[in-house]
Amino acid sequence: MSTENLPQSPEQPSRKPRVAVVFGGRSSEHGISVVTAGAVLKAIDRTKYDVLPIGITQDGRWALTADEPERMAITERRTPTVDQLAESSEGGVVLPVDPANREVVYTEPGSVPKALGEVDVVFPVLHGPYGEDGTLQGLLELSGVPYVGAGVLASAVGQDKEYMKRVFTSFGLKVGPYVVIRPREWQQDQAAARKKIIDFAGEHGWPLFVKPARAGSSIGITKVDGLEGLDEAIAEAQHHDPKILVEAAVHGREIECGVLEFEDGPRASVPAEIPPPSEHAYYDFEAKYIDSTPGIVPAPLTPEETAEVRRLAVDAFDAASCEGLVRADFFLTEDGEFVINEINTMPGFTPISMYPQMWQATGIGYAELVDRLVQAALRRSTGLR
Repeated sequence: MSTENLPQSPEQPSRKPRVAVVFGGRSSEHGISVVTAGAVLKAIDRTKYDVLPIGITQDGRWALTADEPERMAITERRTPTVDQLAESSEGGVVLPVDPANREVVYTEPGSVPKALGEVDVVFPVLHGPYGEDGTLQGLLELSGVPYVGAGVLASAVGQDKEYMKRVFTSFGLKVGPYVVIRPREWQQDQAAARKKIIDFAGEHGWPLFVKPARAGSSIGITKVDGLEGLDEAIAEAQHHDPKILVEAAVHGREIECGVLEFEDGPRASVPAEIPPPSEHAYYDFEAKYIDSTPGIVPAPLTPEETAEVRRLAVDAFDAASCEGLVRADFFLTEDGEFVINEINTMPGFTPISMYPQMWQATGIGYAELVDRLVQAALRRSTGLR
């Protein structure tokens, strides 16, 4: 019997991919991560994706949060927190650890666990330790959930400025002079560790920049012009990380370049220049996020300089085995040489941040940028690749 003329069952519409936007975290960059999440939640195409916002509090609790991007902005020079957005002060979100099960569960004391549905991809807009450093990426690998951005190794390399510089040097990228003080050195002999820094200053001159080795957003960094400010700078850096990095000043223009993963590989954006902020000693957290010191996009470089910094940015992306996105920061010295300062595997991602601005000037707007990152993550499997 022919079935040609029988009524056909309507096809079930395919489910939209579900994106969990994970933000906040335990690092000192918690607040700016919340701001970034607000921008991503506002921009992501709701006709194309279902969205689940998950905030991580500063004490490490995974919280179900309100999907209200307007509450995730800097107000009165203060950044928001996940605790302000959490739907409960006790409830927690649990990711699966079984790769065969991507269903997220919400639990609250005294209540039956509630299934929130499957997650197809995670967009981790966390900055700093416990989010950008490979720890969250390792959890997602174990769970078998694809995610936006760099994998475990690249995230760890991108977070630890010492090993980042070692990797870049091994691939022929030029870095500035630096010295590292590890926790054991400081604990065993503070005088010897301090002398190590002073000898470094004697070789390379003042000022020095004393930094937490594994933090970002210019948090915990002090520009030190002489011996009198050194101990205070060390204490400030160690407040954020027991391992500190001390860098000699590299005299030159600050140039940044974005890298984005396309179907055929990574490409670089037009570069930007960060002019010296008029009210700050350098481009610190306040200048970046509170006072919003504007960058110059595109950077006023020669065509040859532009081509060179774009090439170097992609080289840095490849050297660290990055995926998804990177912002690469350089100094252009007076003799025309580019010195790489660092990469950020999850750079500041608010609409006023330099990474989206550079891609906007290259022809890819914020919403398209978010979409491309999600699509790149969906194309990629977890595990060895």
